[in-house]
Amino acid sequence: MRKSRKYDIYLSPPHQSGSELKYFEEVLASNWLAPGGECVGQFEDNLKSMLGRKHCIALSSGTAAIHLALLALGVGESDYVICQTFGFVAMANPIAYLGATPVFVDSEKETWNMDPELLEKSILELGKSGIVPQAIVYAHMYGNPAKAKDLLSVAAKYGIPVVEDAAEALGSTIENTFMGRFGDISILSFNGNKVITTSGGGALLTDDADMAVKVENLSSQARDREAHFAHTEIGYNYQMSNLCAALGLAQFPSLSNWVDKKRMIFKEYKYFLNQRAAFQSVTDLPGYHSNRWLSVFLAPSAAERERILDVLESSAIEARRFWKPLHLLGIYKKQMAYLSGVSEELFEKGLCLPSGVGLTVDEISLIKNKISSKD
Repeated sequence: MRKSRKYDIYLSPPHQSGSELKYFEEVLASNWLAPGGECVGQFEDNLKSMLGRKHCIALSSGTAAIHLALLALGVGESDYVICQTFGFVAMANPIAYLGATPVFVDSEKETWNMDPELLEKSILELGKSGIVPQAIVYAHMYGNPAKAKDLLSVAAKYGIPVVEDAAEALGSTIENTFMGRFGDISILSFNGNKVITTSGGGALLTDDADMAVKVENLSSQARDREAHFAHTEIGYNYQMSNLCAALGLAQFPSLSNWVDKKRMIFKEYKYFLNQRAAFQSVTDLPGYHSNRWLSVFLAPSAAERERILDVLESSAIEARRFWKPLHLLGIYKKQMAYLSGVSEELFEKGLCLPSGVGLTVDEISLIKNKISSKD
């Protein structure tokens, strides 16, 4: 049986708005628990309205959303997909699901996300070998917006569709435009550690009606429109349940306040760490507004990062290293990668500190005291 490690303070635990039971009771009274249902439709409508997208399909996970996005873009065997190397493995795995080849691109130093100049270099270099990427997948890591407009400009120049992985960035903006608008297809995650959660879940958003119809069909086993169960295409069981959507609906009104709380937590850590040593963090670029999903920093050295992790672990406080760059993972080491060294430095010294919306002032003080305890 899988066991969970017990911490007194977790990295990013789910939080409740207080209205979850009301929504659950309504769903239970309706007895519509299975995929689909009124809450799913309402949750999709809320996301469309907030993000200004024409179509939204609620799904079982963000990973499922990336998988269906790539399918909708026609990615298959022998294709190449450019993918950000600094990020969670779920960003690249759907490429492998389809038998396609990921090509990894490193980050730039200001946002820690995909480097637009390196993206263009990779496209040009691949072109010399006759390779035209079928898609580009980039992300807004830890909620910090990427240089999305520059990335989209490069993609448009070469006619390559873009999948925006906004899994960690709900509530983040560039010039008052929410993440989830910066891609031909955009995906979200509502996993238990995200700003708002549906326990497990995701969503796919697009302005392309044909693409939306295809994704919705694929997400429900690709059943043909006939009286009997006929299938001429392989589909998937990726729909979101009505009960999960009810949880999302209950939390949705709290999003703005919870983003404000996460930004406050980040500022508390940043001020404290800047008083101690040369810690680095992502500063919002002009017009950028990060949701600060996680409070993340670069320690002055790998040794200092490890010391902090050890001190917090011994006090039952959960903190983590950064994601290991995908081009360093055993499953992807042989893939092409266009590198600058940024992602490897991030991995070497990166530190994620507790960032839950329910974090109290006393708990923040405790964390800071523990970090200072062995100076």
